[in-house]
Amino acid sequence: MFQVLSGAWALLLGMMLLQVGNGMQGTLLGIRGELEGFSTLEMSIVMSSYFLGFLFGSRLAPEMIRRVGHVRVFAALGSMISAVLILYPTVTEPWAWSVGRVVIGFCFSGVYVTAESWLNNSASNATRGKALSLYMMVQMVGIVSAQAIMVLADPSGYVLFVIPSVLVSLAFAPILLSVSPTPAFDTTKPLSLRQIMKISPLGCVGMLLTGGVFAAQFGMAAVYGGKAGLSVGEISTFVASFYVAAVVAQYPLGWLSDRMDRRKLIAAVSLVSGLGGMVGMMLGDNFWFLLLAAFIVGGSSNPLYSLLIAYTNDFLQHDDMAAAAGGMVFINGLGAIAGPLMVGWMMGVMGPGGYFLYISVLMFAMVAYAIYRMTQRAAPTVSQTETYMPVSPSSSPMAVGFAQEAAIESAQEENSS
Repeated sequence: MFQVLSGAWALLLGMMLLQVGNGMQGTLLGIRGELEGFSTLEMSIVMSSYFLGFLFGSRLAPEMIRRVGHVRVFAALGSMISAVLILYPTVTEPWAWSVGRVVIGFCFSGVYVTAESWLNNSASNATRGKALSLYMMVQMVGIVSAQAIMVLADPSGYVLFVIPSVLVSLAFAPILLSVSPTPAFDTTKPLSLRQIMKISPLGCVGMLLTGGVFAAQFGMAAVYGGKAGLSVGEISTFVASFYVAAVVAQYPLGWLSDRMDRRKLIAAVSLVSGLGGMVGMMLGDNFWFLLLAAFIVGGSSNPLYSLLIAYTNDFLQHDDMAAAAGGMVFINGLGAIAGPLMVGWMMGVMGPGGYFLYISVLMFAMVAYAIYRMTQRAAPTVSQTETYMPVSPSSSPMAVGFAQEAAIESAQEENSS
């Protein structure tokens, strides 16, 4: 672990600061939108716009890096993120925020592609798994820390918009001033969506559904809090609960997934997440039950992303895993774009309770489809399955490919020993 930190501390520190800025802007816009009187539909469009930009960014960033290099892409996108964060409070209109969210989503996606390829290049076969774990950990620490900063100033003013802008600007200093060599950059031609669907129907359907659930957490949790009448401190605690639970549950579920039929675990975890949503819908008037619901949903739905990738890898040749990464992330992105729009519509019809009902419906659909798939083909034996590696739903295809390389190397080490 020390070896990983010594070689990548600047990158990890920078990514943590970036995630603080990203985590703040999502929560802050949800709160500020309520103060500005934006409708639920308007806020759902604003929140969905981030994932639209992110999806395009994950497709275009590799070509940008090949043309002008990592350093220029990193610096340019970081400057744009910082500028948009400052512009939010100057033009408080839903259309302007939507455009800003598209731009920020695009830029963050490009930044992630750049940083993750850099991190992968700096890791050796022996340290790749540890590097990935540290990367996921600092991402979550950044998002959770962002929620604590939300209580430091009035969301109706400018200060809370200035803070993430400054943090994002500072995040690039340790990365760009470090002595880490710029990596060579190449990509693998992705498998088509039809090919991936044929290889793993559950993986594809599951990624679509988890994309919708993750977008509800990352984009609409603060909007829900505002509509439910929570204070700024309560909204921050509520949002943080999703991510704290994700960190706590990631490794125990990963350990289980390497020792049983992953479809059964996917169904069980989805069931728990759906029941957590029902708790939030029926008992959300009590803040402690609301936190419990967020903890259950976050701790069960977020690890599903990694579970589905690991399950899909069970049916892929090692040479095809990196090729499948782009398609899996694209499917997840489609679900993430639709997620806030669906949540916004349900909250508009049902009130705040529609937020948790939406999550429950998607998770129960996952349960039903996982059970159906169990009847269609036999599960691979435990010895035939690939190693589980934790990946954040906010990651780019680079991180998914990074995780797949670590899983392959872990499997090869086990076979050689």
